Amino acid sequence: MADVDKSTLSGLSEREAKEFHAIFVTSFIVFLVVAIIAHFLAWQWRPWLPGVQGYADASTVVEEATRMASCLQYAFIG
Repeated sequence: MADVDKSTLSGLSEREAKEFHAIFVTSFIVFLVVAIIAHFLAWQWRPWLPGVQGYADASTVVEEATRMASCLQYAFIG
């Protein structure tokens, strides 16, 4: 069996700890970029803060829903 380094709480060697840290940081950055892109797209689709007229202008919501439905229809049906 391999010798386990008892000098650290995790039991990882310095090399293993650096490798784990590099993978963790890379994964976190990728997750952060995906989350930022998702929030940007959600903001473009439906802003969280109302504009000058507030949320009263419901006609644009219906127009956008119709446009998105037609896009999905062409995407899945062809």
